[in-house]
Amino acid sequence: MRSHLLNDLTAEHYRRSVKEGVERVAARLATGQPFTGVTADALAPRIERIDLDRPLNDTTAALDELEEVYLQDAVYFHHPRYLAHLNCPVVVPAVLGEAILSAVNSSLDTWDQSAGGTLIERKLIDWTAARIGLGPDADGVFTSGGTQSNLQALLLAREEAKGDALSKLRILTSEASHFSVRKSARLLGLGPESVVCVPVDHDQRMQTLALARELERCRRDGLVPMAVVATAGTTDFGSVDPLPEIAELCERFGTWLHVDAAYGCGLLVSPTRRGLLAGIERADSVTVDYHKSFFQPVSSSAVLVRDASVLRHATYHADYLNPRRAVTERIPNQVDKSLQTTRRFDALKLWMTLRVMGADGVGQLFDEVCDLAAAGWKLLASDPRFDVVVEPALSTLVFRYIPAAVTDPTEIDRANLYARKALFASGAAAVAGTKVAGRHYLKFTLLNPETTTDDLTAVLDLIAGHAEQYLGEPLDRAS
Repeated sequence: MRSHLLNDLTAEHYRRSVKEGVERVAARLATGQPFTGVTADALAPRIERIDLDRPLNDTTAALDELEEVYLQDAVYFHHPRYLAHLNCPVVVPAVLGEAILSAVNSSLDTWDQSAGGTLIERKLIDWTAARIGLGPDADGVFTSGGTQSNLQALLLAREEAKGDALSKLRILTSEASHFSVRKSARLLGLGPESVVCVPVDHDQRMQTLALARELERCRRDGLVPMAVVATAGTTDFGSVDPLPEIAELCERFGTWLHVDAAYGCGLLVSPTRRGLLAGIERADSVTVDYHKSFFQPVSSSAVLVRDASVLRHATYHADYLNPRRAVTERIPNQVDKSLQTTRRFDALKLWMTLRVMGADGVGQLFDEVCDLAAAGWKLLASDPRFDVVVEPALSTLVFRYIPAAVTDPTEIDRANLYARKALFASGAAAVAGTKVAGRHYLKFTLLNPETTTDDLTAVLDLIAGHAEQYLGEPLDRAS
């Protein structure tokens, strides 16, 4: 079994095995659809019958089996008609970085497990903080994703808040913010009443007048607004909250400002849209997800803070890992900043991307999908079959099919739900769904620069066809 350990004696075996796996994936990139439409009931028996206690003892045989249980039925985000969730196609330099980091297997918790990896991650944190404009005292750390970043930011805000009673702490965030804000509050020992949802305007941006009223109410009622969470790129609408006005209110009330830019962080490298993030430089903490709008493989994310000293609230020392003396010896242990201990060298993927493509190259790709969304909005706004909710700031479109002859809102909901399910089952395309004012809507999440308006038009026709089939309407209505 030692023949399977990666070392100098097995380098050729490693080279052959990885090449064979890469060739399998490369062949799948040419598939004609993003999905096969396989159901869980159909796929589960294939996996269930595999006896994990009886190995195949052959790499090719294992890859053949993997084709059957995974590769042939995987959902491929690189396909131009994958339009569902905030999953991006990935760039080749990042995939190369992934292959390297997995093989070397550095752990980014301590210097003596990562060496140069630690310094590369720190350099990327400094680069991102400078792009945001957080100032010379900023710092941060890579995380597993936006949920963890939001959790850590709110942990720091809780510890920095004045007041001892958890029951008096409040987090103010918009109705359109990410669910992880509420989840984080629960994990931090705060009750459901601790999260105050601030109304949004027609463009799904936080209403600053309503935020001001809630901050005033907290002051009047003896409550402590421990944080305001502004969103730069909401999951459903891609809307960017009015950051300068929110920052002004936070300064007036002495409240921590966290900006969840998990989605909108691509604007940091956009050649044309950076101005949409004006005000983010005034945040106390920021979440970024490179694996959304920087075209990185999962996971590649970070949380950044204006004042590096607040990261002490996540610091614990263990004699066997990061003893206190390491601080005075100036040994850079990243575990001192992180909620995780063992942690992958995910920063290498972004490093390789920037060194090969450059920041402008990444930003141009993000600009392309934003331009596509603007064109898609025009398509939807001019098509009588559909109702589109908000003109996009980034790259999402929320809409729904509106039949000509049906007026029952419940039936329209069912038609849209059916269309989404039938489309996914066909494998021809994938779209997401959400609710607006209690009604079911569909969503294009556009993160693939290879997607065209022709793709959008084709998918809209497919959606209309499935909905009309459900309602029994004539399928030639759009002609």
